Amino acid sequence: MEKKVYSTDGKELRTISLDDKVFGLPVNEDVIYYAITNELANKRVGTACTKTRAEVHGSNKKPYKQKGTGNARRGDKKSPITVGGGTIFGPKPRDYSYSLPKKEKRLAMKSILSLQAQSDRLTVVEDFTVESGKTKDLVKILDNFAKDERTVIILKDDDAKIKQAGRNLYNVHFLSYNRLRAHDLFYGRKVILLESAAKNLSDFFADKKEAE
Repeated sequence: MEKKVYSTDGKELRTISLDDKVFGLPVNEDVIYYAITNELANKRVGTACTKTRAEVHGSNKKPYKQKGTGNARRGDKKSPITVGGGTIFGPKPRDYSYSLPKKEKRLAMKSILSLQAQSDRLTVVEDFTVESGKTKDLVKILDNFAKDERTVIILKDDDAKIKQAGRNLYNVHFLSYNRLRAHDLFYGRKVILLESAAKNLSDFFADKKEAE
């Protein structure tokens, strides 16, 4: 797949050949769904907690005698059918996380990259950074490619300066080529791929022999 490489000013510089094993695959919607669901499940805190009748604070005294009142039998005020009583089968703290097979996760990432490339949401830009670390300098660059859209920037490495410049931008997400997130990548309306990161992605994914 051939893609144009743009400068930070939005001008066309040259073309780059993207590996079809990474950017030209048929889109597998099933594995994309599984990867996104897995990420969301792993982010769940799972701290919801309710009290059973054994944990509710209150007296164990029988509220009234067993017989002769015309009321149903009642053991204590902590019964689940009384106001302020315990909860039956309520949620307890639990771990929602689970692991996804590596091959499935890698295939999902390649499917999303292929989807974004084939739908022309992916733009390859020459390598750049923001030495000043200022948000306004990054915004000047992004305005040439995406304006007020959910944007994902795929970096060639862990660039602290560019992340510092973008931390105030709620709609900009940064991903390293070897630590992609399916949710952010899939829902990005614009994907800006640095030129070196494109080559790194090809090496990172295409060299693995997988059953696809």
